[in-house]
Amino acid sequence: MASPITTSTGLGSGLDINSIVTALVNADKSAKQAQIDTQTKLTTSKISGVGSLKSALAAYQAAMDKLNSATSPAFAGFAATSSTPATLTATSDNTAVNGSYNVVVKNLATSSKVASASFAGGATSAIPTGTLQISQNGTAYSVSIPSGATLQSTRDAINSTMKTQGITANIVTDTNGSRLVIGSTTTGKGSDLTVSGIAGLAIDGTKMMGTIPDPSNPGATLPDPASAGTIGALATDASLTIDGLAVTSKTNTVSQAVGGLSMTLVAPGSSTVTVATNTTGLQTSIQSFVDAYNTLVKTVTSLTKATADANGKLTVSAAMTGDSMPRSLIADVRNVLVTPGPGGQLSVLSQLGITTDQKAGTLNFDTTKFNTAMTDKALGGQVQTLFTGTNSTNGLLARMGTAIKPYLQTGGILDQRNSSLSKQKSDLTSQQAALDLRVTSMTTTLTAKYNAMDLLVGQMKATSTSITSFFSALNAQKSNG
Repeated sequence: MASPITTSTGLGSGLDINSIVTALVNADKSAKQAQIDTQTKLTTSKISGVGSLKSALAAYQAAMDKLNSATSPAFAGFAATSSTPATLTATSDNTAVNGSYNVVVKNLATSSKVASASFAGGATSAIPTGTLQISQNGTAYSVSIPSGATLQSTRDAINSTMKTQGITANIVTDTNGSRLVIGSTTTGKGSDLTVSGIAGLAIDGTKMMGTIPDPSNPGATLPDPASAGTIGALATDASLTIDGLAVTSKTNTVSQAVGGLSMTLVAPGSSTVTVATNTTGLQTSIQSFVDAYNTLVKTVTSLTKATADANGKLTVSAAMTGDSMPRSLIADVRNVLVTPGPGGQLSVLSQLGITTDQKAGTLNFDTTKFNTAMTDKALGGQVQTLFTGTNSTNGLLARMGTAIKPYLQTGGILDQRNSSLSKQKSDLTSQQAALDLRVTSMTTTLTAKYNAMDLLVGQMKATSTSITSFFSALNAQKSNG
């Protein structure tokens, strides 16, 4: 804070009033100012440390979530590959076994697509009010059609009502007029759509749309404008063989035919599906886990470990040196590492070549020991169980998330610590403002007192000079007389 004192020398006393007042004020405020400065620096550093720790925990949790993904399993003990991905793709889970399968896809599962009779008035053709019934697989869905509806607004009403059922509508216009075309994402035999309830929109999807002769192409046919029904072909099941055994499926995802193996059919054709131990993939995923853990540990270490000064002594504190909270966090995380998982033969990380560096606290991954576990001990199928568990809570990754949740969650330990530190910083700001006010007040008071003293001294000097002059003049008169 700038001093309110202007540089001056007392005219009466000859004293440097500015220096005297400054020295007195500084002597009064120095201890409190040093305390505020120290506490402010420490609090700001701790707030930064808490922010860094929370960011590191969030990154660690994101890594655990990615590794624990149900849609893209990172710890699948087996890997399935297709020799012809254009025909089908394949994935496996930890219940699969090594093997090879010759798969021939004869046809894909198809869905229903139906069309109404043609409306000569096009998309703006009037549609009677009422309730449109769209049925599929024995379930009827109702779509309300208000008065004044057109073919286009009817399409919009179907899309708005049926979007969650995978049923959509559109309008196709040709030379004869416009048709309402309704399609479904549901595949398999028997999933044909039927539409009823409103005159002009009746569609029996179990029958093919009628045709009429094409006058411009003898022997060929055209869709009958007055006919409604299925376009192309009725919905069918997928048909394939696995090692010569016939298999049908309502969908193009075949997941029950071979234990632990799921196939997605893409097009008719043949492919060889091979299932083998996922050694390379598992090693990559485990290394990702180890790297994420080590990054967290190194961050905590950097926030808590004191460093050496110029003399080599560990006196330079980090942001959270001496704070028990980071140590508690690491203890909770490490406890998850050493707690046996739900697996049978494989239950601890050390069986996969993962050990703890006793000095640094980080993890070491011995890939040689890991490969031995995969080949000689055939533990590949149990790795997924160890990391992702037999349910949503008992795997190592889920338990790790449970361990850090109290720290990371909104309103959790880190948020509470940050709130406490922010309050301390606010209090220090208030203390600084109060000290600044005191300094200003004290400076003003002392300056006024010293100026008054200087004025009095000046007056006394003037009086002394006057008296001295009087007596000097008196003595001079006596001498002359």
